[in-house]
Amino acid sequence: MPNSVEIAKYAVEQFQKVQRHMIIAKEENAEKTYASLKKDYLSLKAILQVAGVNLTDIDEIKE
Repeated sequence: MPNSVEIAKYAVEQFQKVQRHMIIAKEENAEKTYASLKKDYLSLKAILQVAGVNLTDIDEIKE
């Protein structure tokens, strides 16, 4: 069973991955893709905030 640090690490990695894809989708004007990714972004952001992760330095989207 993963511990809280491993869970937070995984969530941060997923958060960063979603952000990279959002940036690409925005550059390509892929509005539907961006909107879909934004849902994942917001969910992961909420989880990380509850876990106490400081998003100041890793949140590139800031929505």
